[in-house]
Amino acid sequence: MNVATIDKILLIFFHELQNYFTLAGRAFVRIFRRPFYYRECTIQFDKLGFSSLFICTLTGLFSGMVMALQSLIQLKPFAATSYVGGMVAVTMIKELGPVLAALMVAGRVGSAITAELGTMVVTEQVDAMRVEGTDIIKRLVVPRLIAMLIALPLLTIVTDLISVCGGYIMASGYSINPVLYISGLPQFMQFQDLIEGVAKPALFGAIIAITACYVGLNTKGGAAGVGAAAKHAVVLSSVLILVCDFFMAKIFVVFRG
Repeated sequence: MNVATIDKILLIFFHELQNYFTLAGRAFVRIFRRPFYYRECTIQFDKLGFSSLFICTLTGLFSGMVMALQSLIQLKPFAATSYVGGMVAVTMIKELGPVLAALMVAGRVGSAITAELGTMVVTEQVDAMRVEGTDIIKRLVVPRLIAMLIALPLLTIVTDLISVCGGYIMASGYSINPVLYISGLPQFMQFQDLIEGVAKPALFGAIIAITACYVGLNTKGGAAGVGAAAKHAVVLSSVLILVCDFFMAKIFVVFRG
């Protein structure tokens, strides 16, 4: 690989990065500008939020059960199984709950948004809207962004609650009563952990919406391009979620310290 090839790759990368953040900036600015598509926001919230409730519930249930099982195995030799509730709660609320919910939603919702917008692009519906003078970002991107900013934190809260319940289901098999299980929560949890558990999914929701819309609106190549774009959006969203999760965790550690 020669210098010219590396230079071309870097130029393409930074060009795409600039366009990505330009779309994100314009979308966030347009949230506060008229017209407000209330009906479209409601429809997108239903499609992107409520439709993902089952998969997030299932993810939270079994993740909590696995966390409780592994914690019980590790704590039992030290006669410290009473701490299992706190360990499950702090792990799920601070880290696994937001990340798992975001990854599940990215796979389900991100691909759907990309496929929908990509189909509109390849069938020239987006071009027709531009000819009519419609603001594409305001009409297509902003409602999906608002829906994800609201839906993903709520889905994460549901995931966390279900995971704690799932942890108790597993802990009850080890003769741990509800009072003992719940009493371990305040020993591990702080108020900042709850803030972190809600702030992360809000950012992840924005990442999923912006990434899916960006890839969808830049789809090329007909039906095959739509499928490739959906796959690309899911992979890119998942990677960005994991990267941002590390940096957000680092920021909260600094503020805590």
